[in-house]
Amino acid sequence: MNKKLSDKDLKDWKNFVKSKDKVHSKDEVDKHSINKNKSTFVIDLHGFNLDQANKFVEKTIYECFENRILKVNIITGKGMRSKSAEDPYKSSELSILKHSIPEFIRSNVDLMKLVKNIQNTNDKNSGSFDVYLKSKNKFR
Repeated sequence: MNKKLSDKDLKDWKNFVKSKDKVHSKDEVDKHSINKNKSTFVIDLHGFNLDQANKFVEKTIYECFENRILKVNIITGKGMRSKSAEDPYKSSELSILKHSIPEFIRSNVDLMKLVKNIQNTNDKNSGSFDVYLKSKNKFR
């Protein structure tokens, strides 16, 4: 492995360090990226553990509902790299975000008051699903 940085990489790094721009935190819902005119909001849970993912999904659904977003596309990944099958004390399905996140939403009574439907994307082997939210205008 070559440990020496190229001149371009070194220049890019120096520019990055000097920059006042903030790096977007994947752990937070970016309120500026929730466009109120947009009907779909996409979140990617790659790199999250189950607890982090559940909290992030819950927060996102509440914020999308408040901002009248009608559909949240949740990218979980396919679970191909999950090591849960090797652990006899873990469910091979429910420890994978692809299966556990929809179950978390369904079991959360308060979230389900906002949710119309949870639907897998068209491809059964997909690593994402959609959460359709009720309209805030019609919510009681």
